Amino acid sequence: MDVERRSVLRAAGYSVAALTLPDQAWWDQLTERSARHRNLKSGRLVGAGDLDAVRETVQLFTRIDQRRGGGHARAAVVQYLTSDVTGYLRASYTDDGVRQGMFSTAGELAYLVGWMAFDNSEHAIAQRYFAVAVKLAAEANDAPLAAHILRAMAHQAVDLGHHRHAVRIAEASLDGRRYRDASPRERSLIGVVHARALAVDGQRAAASRALLRAETDLAAATAGDDEPGRVFFFGEASLAHETACTLRDMGDLTSATKEFQRSVRTRKAATFTRTHVVTLGYLGAVQARSGNIEEACGTWSEALDTMDGIHSGRARQAVRDMRSSLSVYRAKGIRSVAELDNRAARYLAAVDR
Repeated sequence: MDVERRSVLRAAGYSVAALTLPDQAWWDQLTERSARHRNLKSGRLVGAGDLDAVRETVQLFTRIDQRRGGGHARAAVVQYLTSDVTGYLRASYTDDGVRQGMFSTAGELAYLVGWMAFDNSEHAIAQRYFAVAVKLAAEANDAPLAAHILRAMAHQAVDLGHHRHAVRIAEASLDGRRYRDASPRERSLIGVVHARALAVDGQRAAASRALLRAETDLAAATAGDDEPGRVFFFGEASLAHETACTLRDMGDLTSATKEFQRSVRTRKAATFTRTHVVTLGYLGAVQARSGNIEEACGTWSEALDTMDGIHSGRARQAVRDMRSSLSVYRAKGIRSVAELDNRAARYLAAVDR
């Protein structure tokens, strides 16, 4: 987690070989190592108040990511992880619950750095931080957190086209305590990414079953659940977005369109602006594939209206895909196409320079 080695991270490439998952003995070893070393710490004494402060800071950074995208403020998140939080990991603790909580929270923060890098299309960096986060989750013996991170790794593998690997990692996120001990909301999140992985791998029936289970899990979530803060974003709009992606990849464009529209309609766009933009981009693409180019132009125009202040590689890619889809219509003299294409070109020229 040495921030001074960012140049090494940037030089590295995304590794399919690194997607090999460790066996159960590896997880057990890390948990045991953490238990053996917990009484060997020295230096400052970390208590429940320190843990609460770190958790609050992680939530603050998470909300900034949801609003502005992974390309905004990641250096600050890395700095906090590698200075303050790493210092806490080397300290002594008032009790074992604080120690476990601190390692879990550090794992969440390392995951957040990885997710921000993933969102900004810096996949090698994301992969490295996901690996760090998994190790911290294992040391904390936090199975649901491990599931959350593995879900992100599966999502990344889906997006990069490593479909069989994505299925295997998604299945691992559902294994044993990772799914069993998770809250209903988190179960739904990891389950719907499993559905996406199955869909891109051509396992349509299994993907449909996974979607139904994800819906059932989210329906079981209640306001009084004891659930981690990391899943605060996942609700009807997020499930609809991931469901739509699954249906799109299964070739059901009509149903995918309805789910993307439901996601747009139910999301709090002012809070979850980055994902709102991505959803609009995907919806426009499905509308264009269905032959509804005027409708797609309206959706994409709304996406561009919302782009201001968003720093996200996924959002930028949605605009590039938009221009690629529009290229088929450029010679047809459709005014809405020409106007939108010019807007998209100006946006990319501004953000890519």
